[in-house]
Amino acid sequence: MDQPVFDHERLDVYRISVEFLAWVGELIDEGPLKGVRMTAVKHLDDSARSVLANIAEGNGKRSRTDRCRFFDISRGSALECAACLDVLVARKRLDTARASVGKAMLVRVVSMLSKLIESLLGPGALTGRAS
Repeated sequence: MDQPVFDHERLDVYRISVEFLAWVGELIDEGPLKGVRMTAVKHLDDSARSVLANIAEGNGKRSRTDRCRFFDISRGSALECAACLDVLVARKRLDTARASVGKAMLVRVVSMLSKLIESLLGPGALTGRAS
């Protein structure tokens, strides 16, 4: 019997977000952030989970506007993750090369979410301008 699959699990952006969350987990549980007690570490973990949760919840909404609102929240959480990585690099808790790996995943996530929003609401949806 096949394993049940939710619609959000079919989205590439969701799968990449799962990869990012796993990457964050490794940093915190086994990597250079193990035992580091900084707000930025907790915020990174919380924001990475928020990316996933909002993609899943948004994809289950019926109206385009509701879907996009959750995708936009997810996009914001991905940007928060990038900022947390910057804080950790600035505070010398994480090296730039390692942070770049996570940021590369986040760039993909933000780009994919932006395209999803624009595909649902039309060009200019993120800037407030129609093309």
